[in-house]
Amino acid sequence: MLRWGDNRAMTSPDINPAATPSGRGCVECEATGSWWVHLRRCAACGHIGCCDDSLGHHARGHWESTGHRVIRSFEPGEDWFWDFEADTEITGVALADPQAHPADQPAPGPADRVPSNWRQVLVGLEAPAD
Repeated sequence: MLRWGDNRAMTSPDINPAATPSGRGCVECEATGSWWVHLRRCAACGHIGCCDDSLGHHARGHWESTGHRVIRSFEPGEDWFWDFEADTEITGVALADPQAHPADQPAPGPADRVPSNWRQVLVGLEAPAD
């Protein structure tokens, strides 16, 4: 794990402690009516995207389109950071609140859009049942 002070430590454009989250869910999934497994927060601008286990991989797509390489988990009780470019976990700094999506928001979510067979959908074995 990289730590501040390492030769590959993050610089100010990579983590902006003042950037607030863009919402409660994945921006792109919300726009298309899709669903996600877990949520990730861009540490540079606050964009909320879905994780690599989700159908959309929108957090990774955000990095690829913007160059914002560092994300933080947006799941309750998790505070880890990931550097896409270095492909490793890093140590970050406190970000602006909120730190996670609301605890009553399930993962996967949102609840009304997740098919009952979501695990099979993710591995490509089935089409959504609901």
